[in-house]
Amino acid sequence: MRGEGDISERISAALLLHGLILRGGFNFAVNEEAPPGPYGDPARALLLVGQAGGTPWPHFEAWLAKQPPDIANPLDTWSREVIGAVAEKFGARAASPSDRPFLPFQQWAMRAEGLKPSPVGILMHPRYGLWHAYRGALLFDSELVFQHAAAPIHLCDSCLEKPCLKTCPVSAFSSDGFAYAECLAHVRGPAGSACRDDGCLARNACPYGTAYRYPVEEQAFHTRAFIR
Repeated sequence: MRGEGDISERISAALLLHGLILRGGFNFAVNEEAPPGPYGDPARALLLVGQAGGTPWPHFEAWLAKQPPDIANPLDTWSREVIGAVAEKFGARAASPSDRPFLPFQQWAMRAEGLKPSPVGILMHPRYGLWHAYRGALLFDSELVFQHAAAPIHLCDSCLEKPCLKTCPVSAFSSDGFAYAECLAHVRGPAGSACRDDGCLARNACPYGTAYRYPVEEQAFHTRAFIR
């Protein structure tokens, strides 16, 4: 992926200082509905920003240690701060998955990287498995130049055992979707300590991308956010 003046390489270097990476991108079609770019007109190009593995975690922890103890949505706030500063530096507008109205980040991710959802809903990456995330996007008022690779192999198609569907204590994941209420009740209850302390058992059961598995502390942080 290259943009004019190798802008993507310079953006990548700026993001890497915080443990974040670019996660692909695309140009919006001429007649396609697109969110506003940096000057209010419909954006012409998008670059996704995210993480692979737990590389942002030490940067986030260092930032969090300097914040008030009751700060709301700290990871979202940190992501907005970091990505917003990068957007300002490179003449883009930052967007967040928590922006209202919600933006189609999952559809953007599938379009940008050719990924498909796993049985637990998280997009399956051919290298990172389930241990990745999208933290924001950079929107530009002019097109960028992209080199598109072939669609990746969807690892879930060749996974016959599918341990992710057999490990959850309350069978929250099925062809019917995610049983949110059952999962939440279990994780909040006395039998949910393993999920609370060590992260989602179904996600951890996936055999792919284990080298990128989030640190236990990060997994517990996400679980606490979920049960709140």
